[in-house]
Amino acid sequence: MKTTILPPSLRALLLALCCSNVVAAPAEHKEFEATLHAPFQAKADARRTFSLSFHYPGLEQPGTVDWQLELVNPQGRVVQRWRGSHAFSGEPVPVQVSWDGRIKAARAPAGLYQVRLRAGLRGDHEAPVEQDWQILVGARPAPTMPRFAPLQGVRRGDSGAAMAPALASLPYTVYLANLHSQSNHSDGGAALGECKGAQDPLKARFGPEAAFAYARGRGLDVLAVSEHNHMYDGSDGTAPSADAAAAKALYQSGLASAAAFTATKPGFLALYGMEWGVINNGGHINIFNSDELLGWETNARGELMADTATPRNDYAALYTLMRQRGWVGQFNHPARDGQFKVDGMALGYTPDGDAAMALCEVMNSTAFSTNDTETETRRSNFEQTCNRLLEAGYHVAFSTNQDNHCANWGASYTNRTGVLLPAGTPLTRDSFIDALKARRVFATMDKTSQLVFTANGKLMGERFTNRGPLTLKVNFASTSGKKVAAMAIMEGVPLRNGAVTELLPNATATITPSRGQHFYYARVTQDDGNVLWSAPVWVTQE
Repeated sequence: MKTTILPPSLRALLLALCCSNVVAAPAEHKEFEATLHAPFQAKADARRTFSLSFHYPGLEQPGTVDWQLELVNPQGRVVQRWRGSHAFSGEPVPVQVSWDGRIKAARAPAGLYQVRLRAGLRGDHEAPVEQDWQILVGARPAPTMPRFAPLQGVRRGDSGAAMAPALASLPYTVYLANLHSQSNHSDGGAALGECKGAQDPLKARFGPEAAFAYARGRGLDVLAVSEHNHMYDGSDGTAPSADAAAAKALYQSGLASAAAFTATKPGFLALYGMEWGVINNGGHINIFNSDELLGWETNARGELMADTATPRNDYAALYTLMRQRGWVGQFNHPARDGQFKVDGMALGYTPDGDAAMALCEVMNSTAFSTNDTETETRRSNFEQTCNRLLEAGYHVAFSTNQDNHCANWGASYTNRTGVLLPAGTPLTRDSFIDALKARRVFATMDKTSQLVFTANGKLMGERFTNRGPLTLKVNFASTSGKKVAAMAIMEGVPLRNGAVTELLPNATATITPSRGQHFYYARVTQDDGNVLWSAPVWVTQE
């Protein structure tokens, strides 16, 4: 992996920008993180250990973490509960909870259970973090899946060899992407041995070109470097003496670096964009195809530290601008409460936002992982929040990324966002953005597995009107021999603001929906516990 080399003029501007002010360690990630690792399968003696982890970067005062872990049986009843409290300074705190596989001294009945974590910092004004994962207790017949040959892909597993086209399958090529990461253009890019969390803005070793080279070398087809839009002044706050020209030039250099890398590396797409917004009372949004740096900060001379002014935390205005410009966005690690407010309502819906926002991160590996063997166990699940966005009316597909801040782009875990391009279509920024706009996307925790969901033969991501029966089909393929242990077709109603529920545990089904609007998506759990999510289909039933 090599360091990005900038032209002398830009290096001088960057040096002036980042070193003319005294900057504190980044506070952008000041939020409580709680993760839960629940092994899907138990050991031979039915025992298993649940791993909890708590972290709060930049915590100003030590406190106490209160947590509760619940085991929910297949009928939806809580059958076991564990509680605990731990002194907390903000540094990662691991907690192990052992379960012997029994409920009230009897072996737990076989079935699919949920393990649900609720944790928070005592006295904190933010809502507690909730995480839940499915586990298998005992033996259970595997669901019957339709035969489905894997779609053509660029690589097979770790070999780097091209995957053979599946002639009997759908006419699409799958590209595996990590659509959320940082370099030293904001608060990422530190070498693994030096990376202890978010970096001081513009101070770490590795830039976008190093990130692209690393990701390509690890078998990814697409890497999006998405820098915090408000750190181009070299600070996590506002730097009065920062150079506005340098900030804008740095963003343009990132775009140029991505374009140059893509042009010389056929079959790989380097994307450069921004992560817009702040965590506190805000929410992060990735914008993948903006050639303009957006911002709200000015220096002491009143110069905007961006190309285009966008008011901080005004998501409705941002959505309108994105729709006007044709930009595509992703809701990053969305919290259940307090983020993406419109008219004071969290996760508030607007038609402009619906047009611009294509993706919702359903699962991420922890942002500050230094793991480079794809074995990170600290992972966050955001399916419930993504479901709330779907119920609010947003037409979003699921994505899964790594939010890498250390120099392990795409390597902390095996999760990828799978994007489908029509067979024979070159991989370019434009063709990739078109695929995102069409929501031809699935999220997978296993880079060797694929999930394609159809309704009356129409591909996931589509919106259509239907009369009469609707046949739903879940197509799963694994190039590494993984099997399906559990699956569900989920159903919801746009603009209802209600709950998404499981419709069926089957891979194929024919139903006749009630009159009105519906959305459906598939969730598949492999025998190793890794989960895949399809994009929804949206159906108006007449």
